[in-house]
Amino acid sequence: MVTMKWVTGAAMLACTSALMACQGGADKAPDTAAGTPTPSGTVTGAPTPTAAAPTTSSAAATDPLLSGKREVTITRVRGSGQPLEISGRLEEGGDTGGRILFVPTPIGGDRYVIRAFGTRDDHPANDDPSCWQVNGLDIEPELTIGAVVCDQDDPIQRFTIIAKGDGTYAIGSETRFLQHLPGNGLVLKELGNAKLNTTFRFTDKGPADRQPIN
Repeated sequence: MVTMKWVTGAAMLACTSALMACQGGADKAPDTAAGTPTPSGTVTGAPTPTAAAPTTSSAAATDPLLSGKREVTITRVRGSGQPLEISGRLEEGGDTGGRILFVPTPIGGDRYVIRAFGTRDDHPANDDPSCWQVNGLDIEPELTIGAVVCDQDDPIQRFTIIAKGDGTYAIGSETRFLQHLPGNGLVLKELGNAKLNTTFRFTDKGPADRQPIN
C-alpha cells in the first residue's frame, strides 16, 4: 500500500514537471533566442533591422580614393581629358594656374569636404589647402563652385560623392549634381526628370601628406 502511494506520487510529480516544461515551451516563440528585449522587458520575436549604411559611407570605408588619405586629379568622363582646376571657379582644363590636386575627405554620413592643393613644387602656399564651396552669390538654378578657406562645418562646403560602380563618380551638393553645360561649364544643377550625363574619373596621385603653413 505504501509502495503504491509512493509510485503514484512520483508519477504525479513527473507529470506535473513535464506539463510545466511543455507549457514553458509553448509560451516561447521559435525565434525568441534571436530576439531583443523591449523597454517593458518583453522579448520580441526578431531583432529590429538596422538601416543600411549610405552607399558613399561604405565607399569611403573601402575606396582609398575617398578615404581622405590620397590626392587625386578629377577628370570629366566624355570631356576634354583635361583635369578639373580650381582658382576662382571650378572649371575643366582652364590652365589658370589653379589647384588641380584634390583630397575628398569624409566627414560623416555620406558627406565630404574636398580639399584642393597646388602642385608639389616646394612652394609653401601650394601645401596650404583650400576647399570647394558652392558660390553663395550665384542665383538658382545653376550654381558654380569656388575655392575658399576650409570650414567643414559650413553646409555649402559639404558635397556628396557617389561611386557609380564603373570606376567613375557623380559629385553633388544637396539635391543638385555637378554637370557640364555647353557654354556655361561646370555647374550644380537639379536633375529634374533629366538623366545624369556628367560623371568623373579620379586618378590617384599619391598620399595626402602635405604639411600646411603654420
